[in-house]
Amino acid sequence: MIVSQLKPLQEILGYLNGERSVFIVGCKGCAEVCHTGDEAQVLDMKQKLEQEGKAVTGYCVIDFLCDKALVKMRLMAHQSEIQAADSLLVMTCGIGVQAVAAVVNKLVHPAANTINMGGSRGEWRGAERCRECGDCVLDMTAGICPLTACTKGLLNGPCGGAKDGRCEVEPEVRECGWHLIYERLNKLGRLDKMTGRPVLKDYRKMMPPKELRSTLMWALEQQETKV
Repeated sequence: MIVSQLKPLQEILGYLNGERSVFIVGCKGCAEVCHTGDEAQVLDMKQKLEQEGKAVTGYCVIDFLCDKALVKMRLMAHQSEIQAADSLLVMTCGIGVQAVAAVVNKLVHPAANTINMGGSRGEWRGAERCRECGDCVLDMTAGICPLTACTKGLLNGPCGGAKDGRCEVEPEVRECGWHLIYERLNKLGRLDKMTGRPVLKDYRKMMPPKELRSTLMWALEQQETKV
């Protein structure tokens, strides 16, 4: 299971600064277990945002946000509500945020941080990957994770080896992650995201937090790993 924790409300409101309306997307998978993206949490977030003066055009809770085909199919029923929104707020892990961003032509904001449980769980059959860094920056990078899309995990833009939008590590098969970020932000008309504050990370958050290591969830995950 991928563990996520909701970001502070003020951080989420910072993402929505300058926007009037938002569409909320929740997840019945891991996020439901963590109480970060189930319907109750989505409705609670809707109420809080409306109290802050934001218009919520609609919401949708999908079985697994890490399945792009399912996400695209379910969101089609909410096309008018999504078009009426300035952006989407996605309440799930980093994979789900990236999957939603890949199938909508809107800016997508993460409502949660994905917490490291040790080992590697932030994977799915799609191209999206999550490093479980504990401090999601997908708001600033158009829903493309620089830690996984870039082979070097760079947070300050492309390296000097990138050429013609290709990664120097495997140019025949990999596009430069930061080229992808630029292209998507340009398509969305939000290149201002690249001129704001730099992407900064507290790498201590990439370690499993102490309070999590004392829970039954942690014990069960470790036991499953050993088997």
